[in-house]
Amino acid sequence: MELLGMTTIFLLICISCLLLIATWRNMSQNGKQPPGPIALPLAGNIFQLNPKNLPESLRKLSEKYGPVFTIHLGPQKIVVLYGYDVVKEALIDQADDFSGRGSLPLLKRLLKGTGIVTSNGETWKQLRRFALTTLRDFGMGKRSIEERIQEEAHFLVERIRNTHEKAFNPGRFLTHAVSNIICSIVFGDRFDYEDKKFLTLIYLLDENNEYQNTIQTQLYNFFPTLMEFLPGPHQKMLKNIDEVDKFILEMIAQHQETWDPSCPRDFIDAFLNKMDQEKENGHSVFTVESLTRSTLDLFLAGTGTTSTTLRHALLILQKYPEIQEKVQREIDRVIGRDRSPCMADRSQMPYTDAVIHEIQRFIDFLPLNVPHAVIKDTKFRNYFIPKDTMIFPLLTPVLHDSKEFPNPEKFDPGHFLNANGTFKKSDFFMPFSAGKRICAGEGLARMELFIFLTSILQNFTLKPVVDHKDIDIAPLITSAASIPRPYEVSFIPR
Repeated sequence: MELLGMTTIFLLICISCLLLIATWRNMSQNGKQPPGPIALPLAGNIFQLNPKNLPESLRKLSEKYGPVFTIHLGPQKIVVLYGYDVVKEALIDQADDFSGRGSLPLLKRLLKGTGIVTSNGETWKQLRRFALTTLRDFGMGKRSIEERIQEEAHFLVERIRNTHEKAFNPGRFLTHAVSNIICSIVFGDRFDYEDKKFLTLIYLLDENNEYQNTIQTQLYNFFPTLMEFLPGPHQKMLKNIDEVDKFILEMIAQHQETWDPSCPRDFIDAFLNKMDQEKENGHSVFTVESLTRSTLDLFLAGTGTTSTTLRHALLILQKYPEIQEKVQREIDRVIGRDRSPCMADRSQMPYTDAVIHEIQRFIDFLPLNVPHAVIKDTKFRNYFIPKDTMIFPLLTPVLHDSKEFPNPEKFDPGHFLNANGTFKKSDFFMPFSAGKRICAGEGLARMELFIFLTSILQNFTLKPVVDHKDIDIAPLITSAASIPRPYEVSFIPR
């Protein structure tokens, strides 16, 4: 009996040892995670990273650790993908695995994870599908989005004409015009440029764009718990978003009072219809909260990115008057001076198309991209990336790849032109990201950039206030977005 007991114990010990060895081998095999600098407890890699210029810090780390490496923003672990090949492999070849949305603390605090941009899983799939369908089919028997952009471009041109060639910073004009497009789609109508509520809304967004570049705001992503209790511009940024939320809730309430299911006027009405259709579904993702966040997502994304790109565009074209003249000659040849530009014109305007693409490539608007996440334990190349790990698929090394775009630091429309002058596509052109999380408003943004820019150049020649050779077009790099340097310009009627 005693011998039997000893044998049993021995077998249990052997089995335990075998299990431990198997577990260790499995961990060793699966546990080879991307390399990176040693992270300090709580502080992470703050001493190896410059919070005010993360793109440059990550470039230097990629030289040491390769195209796939790990960093820590505070306690948050992030895998960085640096280069076209790894970004393509992740976002396109393994699109499902990398389809999650990573959420930096500040982004999570601002957008609360319930809208189109920051949600995950089934909520994200349904909200994104609904938004894409609604944007694509928008009009519902009424005016198309293209017609709305053409109308707003007309208002913008007349507003510029009324400056009577006086030099000014066009940023606010561009923001108002672009914002009115998304307002028309989401709220059902554009705002007058002097409308007080509209001006307050734009002011709050402009103020937040300034705040996002401060060191306190960047540090929020390293130490969110600590920064939550400290004063600074990040606190004002959060209050501003709360004010925008109030405005959106007021608009939703007004829509609910006048809502007619048989005649949806805009995105909010379409969403209310969807809520009504699913009112018996206790697990529906279509709620007032998700409507508020989705509306905010569309409003923020539909205002800042395109208007900032247009600000860059007007600055760059002042720097290169010969490029501006060549675009204007193409406009005169294809469109003329007597009708509004339309999207059908673009295919006949390869040089203008190349210039717009080069503007987006050169400015590298979102150098870090919007964070992704892996939705399950993922094998990537020779590494193991645990489920829910945040991913930074950087756009800078893709848009500035020196093999695809020779002299990438130079502004050159030739990057998108064949030798015979026809437009040249590039797989490296990813200003809207790629894969499952590609920007839902890409089509809208492309229309706005083409119609607004060609409408301006159809009617005006840009005259800088300094010698064009002295204009600095290098973007001001921040960890969030690339913004143009402040400038003034005169618009001379043609």
